Parts: sequence; C-alpha cells; structure tokens
Amino acid sequence: MGELAKRRSETLARISELQRRLGAAETLAKDKACVFATGSFGRREASSHSDLDVFIVGKKSGKAGADGKQGSVLGRLDEICIKADLIETIRALGIPDFTDGGHYLTHFSVHEFTKTLGTPHDDVTNTFTARLLLVLESCPILESNVYREVLDEVVAEYWRDYERHKSDFMPAFLANDILRLWRTFCVNYEARTKREPPEQEAKGKLKNYKLKHSRLLTCYSALLYLLEVYKIQKTVTPSDVIAMILLTPTHRLEWLCDQRNLTHAQASIKRLLEHYERFLEVTNASEEYLVQSFLDKKISRSHLEEARIFGDIVFEVLNQIGDGSAFYRLLVV
Repeated sequence: MGELAKRRSETLARISELQRRLGAAETLAKDKACVFATGSFGRREASSHSDLDVFIVGKKSGKAGADGKQGSVLGRLDEICIKADLIETIRALGIPDFTDGGHYLTHFSVHEFTKTLGTPHDDVTNTFTARLLLVLESCPILESNVYREVLDEVVAEYWRDYERHKSDFMPAFLANDILRLWRTFCVNYEARTKREPPEQEAKGKLKNYKLKHSRLLTCYSALLYLLEVYKIQKTVTPSDVIAMILLTPTHRLEWLCDQRNLTHAQASIKRLLEHYERFLEVTNASEEYLVQSFLDKKISRSHLEEARIFGDIVFEVLNQIGDGSAFYRLLVV
C-alpha cells in the first residue's frame, strides 16, 4: 500500500473513532449545527503527527442582529459543551491539542458564511478562510445532514446568477475567491515567516515546502476540476460543484485522470500524484524532526526544488486542461 492509500485508510478510521466517541457533542449538535474537519484530516491524509482543525457551523436562528446577520440556532452553552467534548476526545485519542489554545476552534452561523461573502467583514471575521476551507478540503465529523445543508447554502450564494445563465454559467465568483485564498496563503507566509535564528529559518522553509504542496493542491485541484467540467459542458451546475467539494484534492486529480478527453494530460496528472505522495512520505514525521532536517541546507534545497517542480507540473496541467478556454483566460487574467 502506498503512502497516500495508507493515509486515506488510517484517516477514515480515526475519523470514525472520533465520531464514535463524540456522543455528547452529537446529541447537542443534532439538527442544529455541524462540525467539520479541514487540514490534513479534511483532505483524508492525516499522519500520526497531525493535529485536528475543525469548525462548527450552525443553522440560521431566524433572528437578525444589529449587523443584519442571523446568529446560530446552536446556543452558547451548548457550543461550549461541544468544544469541551472535542478537546477531551482528541486528548484521549492522542491527537495534539488544538492550535493556539483553541483560538481557531470557532463557531459560525451559516448566515455569517454567506452574508459576509465579498464584504470587508469577510476577512476580519475569518469567515472567508473558514468558508473556502469548507469548499476545498472539508470532511464532516458531526451532523453530516447539516453539513450538506450548509454546503447547499454556500454554493447557492456563489451560484446566485445561475438561473439566468444555466447554459453558460462560469463559476467566476468562486474561482476568484479560491485564487484570493491561495494569494492570501502566500502573503501570510511572507509576512509571518522569521528568517532568524537558523531554527526559525528552517521552520519557515518547512512551511514553504508544505505551502507549495498541500495548500497549492487544495486550491488548484478545485480550479482544475471546475475548468474541466466547464470545458466539457460549457457550464457548471450547483450539483457539479457539490460533487467537487465531496472529493478530496487528490481524489480530484484521480477524477481528472479518468476523463477520456484528457489523455494528453494524464501523464502530467499522474506525475502530480507521484510527487504529492513523495511529499506525504517526507512529512510523515514530527515537526521537531522536520525542522531539524531542514536545518541541513542540502536537504532543504532538495525539498524546495521538489516543491518548485510540483508547482511547474500544476501549471503544466492547468495549461493542458485550459487550452485557451474563456474560463482559463479568467483564471490567468
């Protein structure tokens, strides 16, 4: 079994165990809110060293606040109890604690996800990142039915003009947000990465290596998928994008490999999967170990060259699938 297949199998087993143990949280969330994982668990490629990134999203309360947004039907005390159950469960399973003391363990209403879209508040409240990670690399942990309802509402907001353009709908709104997320990842890396002392520089190189593999693939696997759907159908329906969301980034590449009209791109797509599997093998270690390895300039140069090649292949596939289409032009300019 290859590294990718192994990671998928083990991640699904760990998610199943999480769900089995979160009985109290499941009861509290029932028909009110979903909990979904992002990051390596959302991509179904977690290692034994991976932490768990989750968001809680509740159904709309039906009551608008002063800002015009409806809160969540999940009450504050029940939210606290769900978070407590999550914390207790991941500790029992030996999963690292939530990042920054649970700072990103956030509860939104779906109305916050949809009504901040495209506004300045989208960045300030972190709904932008949470919503895009929902679309690009998420996996339901609790209340999968609510999760699907949330997906439907978010997609409907991006597809708001679909009824008037059913025969030629180009998902420009979503594509621009995906591109913005990728650029945000890149800008955040540059702004937050320290170059001194050597340990911090090595940590920055490790982040760069991960950015140019997992983050890059998260964003561009979706764009490649949508580009191919648009090329085949001359439109992209809401059900098309839901099907894309339910696939992991690597499953999207495998879907592309199966498209009969993409025989000219199959070799490049398979190379992407091979390089990504190599990335998973390299990163199957603790952060402390990886930082120490990136202190070795020869090793870090080799890995960062692998990251550059991976990006080159993504660009190659983008050109092969785009082939001058109107949607491809929108992605480039």
